[in-house]
Amino acid sequence: MVAISPQEQKYSKQIKNKHSLEFDILSDDGNKVAEGFGLKFAFPDYLIEVYKGFGADFKRFNGDDSWTLPMPARYVVEQNGIIKAADYDPDYTRRPEPEKTINDLKNIL
Repeated sequence: MVAISPQEQKYSKQIKNKHSLEFDILSDDGNKVAEGFGLKFAFPDYLIEVYKGFGADFKRFNGDDSWTLPMPARYVVEQNGIIKAADYDPDYTRRPEPEKTINDLKNIL
């Protein structure tokens, strides 16, 4: 298992340590991987102002000021590189249940 985040490595490492995660978190500079998967989205100007009002600092954490993020996604990939299951949703609050991920993994074994 691996996670991919637009955050700079030093911040991902802090999260990994804080939550005792046992998998790697890779950095996706400029959301290039997310863009390749069609998951990158840009904040509209009005939301940028709202987030700035809350003190959001994408440039600090992500290393650029593009105001882009990836949609949360989860892929189950066979060792040969074939994607066997994919889940993503523009609404970041809707994510696949762990049970679904386990079932998807069982289906490729």
